[in-house]
Amino acid sequence: MHKGFLIWATVFGILGVVLGAFGAHKLYDMATTDAMKTTLERAYKTGITYQFYHAFALIAVALLYVHFPGSLTQWAGRCFVTGVILFSGSLYLLTLKGFGKIDFPSIIGILTPIGGVFFIAGWVCLLLAVIKK
Repeated sequence: MHKGFLIWATVFGILGVVLGAFGAHKLYDMATTDAMKTTLERAYKTGITYQFYHAFALIAVALLYVHFPGSLTQWAGRCFVTGVILFSGSLYLLTLKGFGKIDFPSIIGILTPIGGVFFIAGWVCLLLAVIKK
């Protein structure tokens, strides 16, 4: 078992619940127009959803590491962690920016697809680890 990936998974799970609750109870009320509510809520929920998917993926990687030890399995976990930070994190920051609460450079939006590439790379690494065995 890979303890580090289990730790990341539980942290992402905890944050997913906390941020999801914030989104459900406070975020919607902060929006000033219906268009803003729809757009920002969609971005925020997408960040939460992918964060949870990859928290579960990290649990799987941590458990699969026993049967598929090696660098490919480790890289799968690393890519999932990086993907959550870049993909979901950038969506959270863009949501805050959209509400005018925090001012971030618009360039932060490029982190979302880069995080998505890390998600894909993680799944490819996991596939290759399984095939290699």
